[in-house]
Amino acid sequence: MDQLELRSWFRLSKLEIAPRKAADLVEIFGSPQAVFSAGEAELRSVEGLTGRTIEKLLSPEPPNLDQELAELHEKDIQFITIQSEDYPANLKQIYDPPVVLYVRGEIRESDRFAVAIVGSRRASIYGKSMAEKIARDLASRGLCIVSGGARGIDAAAHKGTLAAGGRTVAVLGCGIDVPYPAEHKELFQQISETCAVVSEFPPGTKPEGWRFPARNRIISGLSIGVLVIQAPVDSGALITSEYAAEQGRSIFALPGNVDDIRNEGSHALIRDGAILIENADQILQELGVFSDVEENRPQLSLPLDSLTDVERKLVELLSLQPKHVDQVIQESGLPAPTVTGTLTMLEMKGIIKRVPGNAYVRAL
Repeated sequence: MDQLELRSWFRLSKLEIAPRKAADLVEIFGSPQAVFSAGEAELRSVEGLTGRTIEKLLSPEPPNLDQELAELHEKDIQFITIQSEDYPANLKQIYDPPVVLYVRGEIRESDRFAVAIVGSRRASIYGKSMAEKIARDLASRGLCIVSGGARGIDAAAHKGTLAAGGRTVAVLGCGIDVPYPAEHKELFQQISETCAVVSEFPPGTKPEGWRFPARNRIISGLSIGVLVIQAPVDSGALITSEYAAEQGRSIFALPGNVDDIRNEGSHALIRDGAILIENADQILQELGVFSDVEENRPQLSLPLDSLTDVERKLVELLSLQPKHVDQVIQESGLPAPTVTGTLTMLEMKGIIKRVPGNAYVRAL
């Protein structure tokens, strides 16, 4: 990526336009540079673009943009655009993926095999110990653990993963250089040294309340399943589960003491159809995979004749010739979240493979 392109993506990110609209603008005009080169009349021709957004796009380029880019390098912060091959495949499939992700550390291609663990900031000793144990067990079997870096369940999930020597991704609701909560500064540093800390918000962004629900769609979007542990009825973890449902992800919930209000949201999820689980093995079973400890990667656990009707339908649409995910969606006639989620599950089972260009082929 040349310097002009880099500056344009950074500038677009700093405007904090709604992610879906920002992605639409790049698609319509072809690049961030072209977006900023467009005139007022061209911008007004874009459906759904507000006057305030047009005003932002027509505003002069910030004079200190180059200095801020240099500071990113000094702070060891990289950013990945939605057009980059390194952009997380799971996240790209959601309705409103961020156009830019700021990253400290490294996001690996294998991190798409991820389970999110979320829950109360005011978790009990039981809740935190279960989050840590399940995260450790899943990580030891090769799955990445995604969470939000908050107090309570989030922190326990990250720590359990690190203790197992596994992969974890912390998604922040503020700038990646703003440790929040402050007491997790060392935890974020440890995660960035071995795994990844990410944010869609430009460096320096303060942790305002409205940013955290937006952050939650990224937590679920990076994952193939979401586990909720100890979520009160007003918990942000329930927002994450709502995004997970919209994105076609599996939703799991750990039951708890009925006298503890911190479990009310989790129990409500179970009543509404979330999968009740008690340990990591049950999550792996529900996902239809197990992990080979020696090879440390998900393996096929079910024969082809045990696939669901949807899984079998998608497998039959694939061959040894790569087929783009959009073509699979069109030919299947199924909703996009159902197709993308099922393809991920089939990939984990070893039945299909994802190849460059967001395409898939048969493996069995």
